[in-house]
Amino acid sequence: MNGVLVGTWLVSKNNPQQFQYAESWLIHPSRRVLSLSMPFKPGNSPFTGDMVESYFDNLLPDSEVIRQRIQQKFATKDISPFALLAEVGQDCVGAIQLLPEGEEPIGWDSIQVMPLSKKEVEQRLHTVVSQPMGAGGYEDFRISIAGAQEKTALTWHKNQWCLPLAQTPTTHIFKLPLGLVGNMRADMSTSVENEWLCSKIMAAYGIPIASCEMGQFGDSKVLVVERFDRKLAGSGQYWLRLPQEDMCQALGKPPSLKYEADGGPGMADILKLLRGSRVSKQDRVHFFKVQILFWMLAATDGHAKNFSLFHEKGGMYCMTPIYDVLSAWPIIGEGSGHLSWHDTKLAMAFRAKNKHYKLKDISTRHFFDVANKLGLGGEVGGMIDEIIEATPKVLQDVEAMLPRAFPAEVAEPILKGLAESANSIQSYMGKK
Repeated sequence: MNGVLVGTWLVSKNNPQQFQYAESWLIHPSRRVLSLSMPFKPGNSPFTGDMVESYFDNLLPDSEVIRQRIQQKFATKDISPFALLAEVGQDCVGAIQLLPEGEEPIGWDSIQVMPLSKKEVEQRLHTVVSQPMGAGGYEDFRISIAGAQEKTALTWHKNQWCLPLAQTPTTHIFKLPLGLVGNMRADMSTSVENEWLCSKIMAAYGIPIASCEMGQFGDSKVLVVERFDRKLAGSGQYWLRLPQEDMCQALGKPPSLKYEADGGPGMADILKLLRGSRVSKQDRVHFFKVQILFWMLAATDGHAKNFSLFHEKGGMYCMTPIYDVLSAWPIIGEGSGHLSWHDTKLAMAFRAKNKHYKLKDISTRHFFDVANKLGLGGEVGGMIDEIIEATPKVLQDVEAMLPRAFPAEVAEPILKGLAESANSIQSYMGKK
C-alpha cells in the first residue's frame, strides 16, 4: 500500500486461503485494516477461508467473460482470483498492489507514463472488448477494476492521457456503452449519456458522487470517471492510492452475493455498518436519501458493490462518493426490448412489515416505515422535504446542462420519471 508491505495472501493446494498482516504494518504510522471483515487481532493470527477469498475476489471484474479473457491473455492455469490477480493486481481499486512475495514495488513514488495521442486512446478502446484490462502490448500496464462493464483506465498527466508504466497508478476509468443487456435484450447503448445525466442529478441533490464527463475518441464514446481512490501527493511528484473497499468486502460477502435478493447485504446491513463511520449521521442519512433517489430514478442496480468505504488512519472509516448510477426509465415499457414496469425492481428492498423490491409496490409510506425501523425516523421527514423542495431546481439546472444533441430518448424519460416520482411523494406528504 503506497510502497509499504501490508501483509501476505497465501493460497496452497490443501489448505484454506490465508491472509496475515505484516508485523511491520501493525506498528507503521499509516496502519489501518485492509477490510472491516479482517480487523486487527491480538497476536496477529492469520485470517483463513471464505472471507479471505471474498475480499480478493471482489477486486476483479464481475464478468466471467472478462475473467476468461484475462486468463487467455496471460495463460493462467484457471480463473481463480489468486491466478488472475497475480497477473493484473498491480493497480487495483483502492490502495493495495499485489506483488510476488519478496518483490518490492519500484517507482510507486514517481510518475512514469507514456503519452498517448487521441488516435492511440481510440485504438486502446477498440481493444477493450478483445483484450483484458491492462493488456495491450505493454507488460507494465496491468490493472484490475471491479464491476460488470467493459472498461479500461488511463492516467491524466500534463494535460494529456497517458499509459501508466511501472507502479504509476491510473487516475481515470473509461467506461464503454453497455449495449444490449438482460434477457429482454434491452438497448443500453446510451448508457454513457444515461450515467452522466444520473451523476448530474445526484450531485444536484447534494449527494457526493464520482466526477465524470462524456468523451469521444474517434468512433468510441466513453464515460471518463475520475478515480476518487487516487490523490496527487503534496509534493506533486506522484499519485497516492487511497485505501477503500466496497460493502461486499466490508461485510465478507463474495461478489456473487452483491444483490440482496441473492443473499447479499441490504439497507439494514449497511446502515448498521455505517454506525461506526467517522461521520455516522451524515453517512447514514446520505445512504438512505440515495435509496429514495434510486426509487425516483428507477436506478435498479444499487447493489452492495456500488457502495464503498474509505479507510483512514487510526481505524476510522467513512463512505466514499457513490458511483455507477444508471436509470432504467429509458427502457421501461411493454414489448420487445423493454423492461416491464410491473417487473422493475430495486437492488435493495424497502423492508418494513414486508419486503418491497418492485418500484410499483414502493410508496412514500414505505420510506417512513423503513426509516423508523432502521433508526432514521427523526431524519426522514426533513430528508423528503428537502427532496421535494429541491426537485424543480434540479430539473431546471440539469436540463440547462444538457449538451446540444443529447439524446432525447435518454433525457426525456429520466427527467419525466424523476418529476412524476417527486409529485407522487409530494401528494402523499400533502395528505399526511
